[in-house]
Amino acid sequence: MQTTTTGNAHLSAASGVNWRLVAAALVFVGGLATIAGAWGFELIGEYMPCKLCLEERIPYYVGVPIAFGALVAVMVGADRTARILLVATAAVFLWSLYLGVRHAGIEWNWWTGPDDCGAVSAPSTRDAGGLLGQLQEIHIARCTEASWRFPNTGWGLSFAGWNAVISAGIVAVALAGAAWRGKRA
Repeated sequence: MQTTTTGNAHLSAASGVNWRLVAAALVFVGGLATIAGAWGFELIGEYMPCKLCLEERIPYYVGVPIAFGALVAVMVGADRTARILLVATAAVFLWSLYLGVRHAGIEWNWWTGPDDCGAVSAPSTRDAGGLLGQLQEIHIARCTEASWRFPNTGWGLSFAGWNAVISAGIVAVALAGAAWRGKRA
């Protein structure tokens, strides 16, 4: 078995691991799990997203399919295509990182947000008596208020903050996968 000490190629020679495949899979699954989690918090947890929250989902709708393409490209041996798609995925999630930091900064009052930021769920009844009760229970999601933080302390990260952290991780893994110089498994 031949080993080399340049870059991380010695890891693949010793272990037989295709790190580009691992990176593409992590980026795809991580992005897919994150957008599924956002939808779960909305539909199951009943957390109404604000305008900026909805904007933060767009990079996932763009980046996850690109990451899937990178994964398929690695699996069929199209190494150059996989590298290009991983870099494209990193670029999309760099945009997501920016959106997450921007939104979290608005929530922490580091800078001002858009004046038109709020989302309202429409009442779902046709009964006039029930309509008034539903109107009183409408929750307007504002971009300036974090609807949830974890950990649940004064310093915990909001959905926007966690989006920034996850996006930074996806960018790092995608770029590492694109830069990996080992041979295919």
